[in-house]
Amino acid sequence: MTAVPDPDRLTPSTRDDLTNVVFLRNQVTSPFLEVGEFTYYDDEGTRPPFEQANVRYLYGPQRLVIGRFTTIAPGASFLMPGGNHPMVGPSTYPFTMFGGAWADATLDTFLAIEQPGDTVVGNDVWIGRDATVLPGVTIGDGAVVGAHAVVTKDVGPYEVVAGNPARVVRSRFSDEDVARLLRARWWDWPVERITAHAATIMAGTPAELERIADAG
Repeated sequence: MTAVPDPDRLTPSTRDDLTNVVFLRNQVTSPFLEVGEFTYYDDEGTRPPFEQANVRYLYGPQRLVIGRFTTIAPGASFLMPGGNHPMVGPSTYPFTMFGGAWADATLDTFLAIEQPGDTVVGNDVWIGRDATVLPGVTIGDGAVVGAHAVVTKDVGPYEVVAGNPARVVRSRFSDEDVARLLRARWWDWPVERITAHAATIMAGTPAELERIADAG
């Protein structure tokens, strides 16, 4: 039997022309970045590593959490709360950042300002080329983010969003079928089971996946 992609390799494809596709879990190093197995980024063979080129202001404590089997196109970027400027008063100038007397005078105020939480991307999400995801956003399982979209608020499971700011274009499935898929959670199956049913996962129906999941 032909081997399945090795989730522990950086460039797992058996094709010589796909060295631009990297499994991100094996590349990222920041403690504020968590990526699931089989999630990949296309760096086109020329771009810097994802953590350097695509995640901005990753200073923590907020994390970027990405699930399994998610696909991220070239140029997609994630803006983390470390780059936010205060907007609770008259000025957005980041006095605290400069240290010294300015930090002494503003640190308590800065720390009291409510900040966005973790940015979370679900499983089996497709993020299009040059899309931008803003701090604290959650993108649900199975969602699709269009190319050049700017995601400013949460995206529901299996929703397709596009534009600036990103708006829901449609749902990929009915509410009933979305519930089926979220129950089946194919991305959590053992890789042998995923391999056996890959054609159904790719082109079958939610009801078929639900039956496979129920069959154990």
